Amino acid sequence: MTEKPRSGPDAGVVTAACAGDRQALDHLLTQCLPLVYNIVGRALNGHADVDDVVQETLLRMVRGLPKLRDPAAFRSWLVAITIRQVRDREQIRAADRDRRAHIEDAETITDPALDFAGLTILRLGLTEQRREVVEATRWLDPDDQELLSLWWLEETGELERAELAGALGLSDRHASVRVQRMKKQMEVSRVVVRALAAAPRCVELDETASTWDGTPSALWRKRFARHIRGCGVCQGLDEGLLPMDRLLSGLPLVAVPTGLDPARVLNAVMGEGGSSSPADQPAHSAHRGTRRRHGRRSGRSGRMGKQVVGGSAAVAVVVVAALVAPRLTGGPSSTTAVASPAPVVSVTPSPTPSPSPSTSPSASPTPRAKPSPSPSKHAAAPAHIASGAKKGVGVWSFGGVSQALAASGANWYYTWSTQHSGITTPSSGSFVPMIWGAKSVTDSSLAQAREYGPYLLGFNEPDMAQQSNMTVEQALQLWPQLMAAGKILGSPAVAYGGDTAGGWLDRFMSGARTKGYRVDFITLHWYGGDFRTPQAVEQLKSYLAAVYARYHKPIWLTEYALIDFSQGTRFPSAQQQADFVTASTKALDGLSYVQRYAWFGLGADASKPSSGLFTDGTTTTAAGRAFQSAD
Repeated sequence: MTEKPRSGPDAGVVTAACAGDRQALDHLLTQCLPLVYNIVGRALNGHADVDDVVQETLLRMVRGLPKLRDPAAFRSWLVAITIRQVRDREQIRAADRDRRAHIEDAETITDPALDFAGLTILRLGLTEQRREVVEATRWLDPDDQELLSLWWLEETGELERAELAGALGLSDRHASVRVQRMKKQMEVSRVVVRALAAAPRCVELDETASTWDGTPSALWRKRFARHIRGCGVCQGLDEGLLPMDRLLSGLPLVAVPTGLDPARVLNAVMGEGGSSSPADQPAHSAHRGTRRRHGRRSGRSGRMGKQVVGGSAAVAVVVVAALVAPRLTGGPSSTTAVASPAPVVSVTPSPTPSPSPSTSPSASPTPRAKPSPSPSKHAAAPAHIASGAKKGVGVWSFGGVSQALAASGANWYYTWSTQHSGITTPSSGSFVPMIWGAKSVTDSSLAQAREYGPYLLGFNEPDMAQQSNMTVEQALQLWPQLMAAGKILGSPAVAYGGDTAGGWLDRFMSGARTKGYRVDFITLHWYGGDFRTPQAVEQLKSYLAAVYARYHKPIWLTEYALIDFSQGTRFPSAQQQADFVTASTKALDGLSYVQRYAWFGLGADASKPSSGLFTDGTTTTAAGRAFQSAD
């Protein structure tokens, strides 16, 4: 067991916060956020409810501070609150499952931005056996995920056994028995991970996995383990495995997303007043924002500002600060004007297919603009520029591109390349690289892709002769090189037919499943030829729903707009395009399995019809103003 100092505030800070010291509360929230984030994130393994549970934990922590008798027991008390909130969330979800079983698939999706196994591997740069341990955590029984979240922190030196046992409501002896049982499951899972990653893989194991959808689960762990125990090829894979406690000892916590700055947000909120004290506030009021977003990743939460991917605990801090500032500082009880934290990229998936999707020309490595509706002559921007969590845009170079990107409200963008030369990334946004086609699979391109964020987009419209034009076999042959980049990896983005049995994407996904290749989310393009807003939105939603039903993976819609390619190229009016932007973004934000969407595209030619948003750095089209307002 590591002897490194544990994170978190000392008793003096807790005592001062209990007594109403504003600076101490600021420090307390900042210090306890990583611990809460890691417990909840690993217990739920990145489910979309992580942010809600973190938020509610912090709220209950602040409400309970005046009643905390022993400041030295703060950490144990906080861990127990956190586990209770995790359990409460599971009870609520169990009740929901009984009432709404038909939509359970959409609500159990794990946000790849929050997946703690993936985050741990990416952010801590783990060596091979440590990576295997982290991968093995995905295979645990649901009941053991909660225990794992505490045991992991015990092994890394953040918790003591007494704190682990107390949080679970068990004696030390009973807790030890449960930990040993969970560790045995982990050891079996490590061997399963090693067997599935073997090259070449056991032929009989391949046959066993032929009906597996690629998602780790306790059921498939047992099936694979049964094969391994009786297989002459797979036996012995456990040789050389180091004890897990040695591998985990001294590892740091998974960092809270970089966009979270509790101290800055807290100071901003407290500087603007506060609402009633937490002790006086009815429980339903504190839960209002949380319940509104239950079951989906939302771009916003009431008046709290934009949600933050990977642990929107920054928003939690905003809420906590607004609730407790008056009581702790003696200020008046008044309505708080809550400052929105700096926008941070977030992801959310959304379902909908086009009945007969149109073929869409798509950008090439040096993207070319597609035509779009005639831009408005008015350059006036809307009074409010929103920055929705999922909202993104495809970008190519034009005069004023960086200024336009910053003004668009997009939380993320891509350029159909691994670089964004000449384009400045806004402080509130992020760049996502793409490996465009077969010729882009080079050491230099993959090295460039590793420099940006946790995501990587796969090949661009390989089903189109005018685009990357790849066979399924060629894409599968190159795919391991993309996986080796260590990114959360999106499928090749097909131009159409993503929901079609035997189509390009379907054959690719079948081949990837057979070979044990990793595809973390589905990437799609969609262009609508029906310019009536309600019908177009329904067609988009039905296409996404059909794709999700086929693959059960999160979806990124990386190109979409209203353009009819059925007979040449036809565009809607500027107002029709703007109306579709407003309605479609609202629909996409409401789809739990759509993680991100990107409008096509940022640039527009003032002399031609197009779907673009800006004709220069400051002049918006009607669609551009609608996009700015979309949140």
